[in-house]
Amino acid sequence: MMMRTLVCIGVMAVFVCFININAVNGQLSSTFYDKACPSLQSIVKSVVKQAVAKEKRMGASLLRLHFHDCFVNGCDGSILLDDNATFTGEKSAGPNANSARGFELQGPTWTVMLGRRDSPTASLSAANNNIPSPASSLSTLISSFQAHGLSTKDLVALSGAHTIGQSRCAFFRTRFYNETNINAAFSTSVKANCPSAGGDNSLSPLDVVTPTTFDNQYYANLKIQKGLLHSDQQLFNGGSTDSQVTAYSTNQNSFFTDFAAAMVKMGNISPLTGNSGQIRKNCRKSN
Repeated sequence: MMMRTLVCIGVMAVFVCFININAVNGQLSSTFYDKACPSLQSIVKSVVKQAVAKEKRMGASLLRLHFHDCFVNGCDGSILLDDNATFTGEKSAGPNANSARGFELQGPTWTVMLGRRDSPTASLSAANNNIPSPASSLSTLISSFQAHGLSTKDLVALSGAHTIGQSRCAFFRTRFYNETNINAAFSTSVKANCPSAGGDNSLSPLDVVTPTTFDNQYYANLKIQKGLLHSDQQLFNGGSTDSQVTAYSTNQNSFFTDFAAAMVKMGNISPLTGNSGQIRKNCRKSN
């Protein structure tokens, strides 16, 4: 309920502002709402801070929601749509079902480009096919990100979002009961909360050391084989991304800079602007 309320407040704030803006303006801009609705960003920021204060996990959930939206036909809010008679939406897709959802977040900041509009439809099949699985190999991850115009450097930087948040046992059970590139003590502690059968919804932190702090500890964890997901540990497993992981593990400022740049880049994946799409009155339904 909190996630739904948080997202809807942001959407409604944009809708109220947008009625005063010429829809023909088809360019994203960090100042898009400055004249029509100068309080927009402070409104959204206030609501996010309240939600995060109530539940530390919310910061990570919002980052994940943004990622899962952008990788399915662009950053168009399609992940928010409920199923209807016309289409089956993305909420029940494998990567999202019982998982996608909306701390005082200290970390990198970046300028958000504004003026994007909402998709009138959603795609279950695209969500199942376009969002990389936590069981993905390094080559699969690289190919998936490249297909969305993101580089291998972007992949490693954006994966650092796993410095906060949690994951369900169903997403990492196979790794802990079948793979050997895992720290022994870490494996024992995770298995205590994720049995070989059952307990699919049991949660474990993606970063076992500083689970609610946005920092570079995620990369330090990978270097000692404490990656929770198979796809996490693939970034430091004798492959082409090992050196970047090592660099971030010792230079947090470099990670923050690259993460911010990659977030802007990901946020620009096929946005709907101008007369394309719509501004939903209800974030869960097409107008």
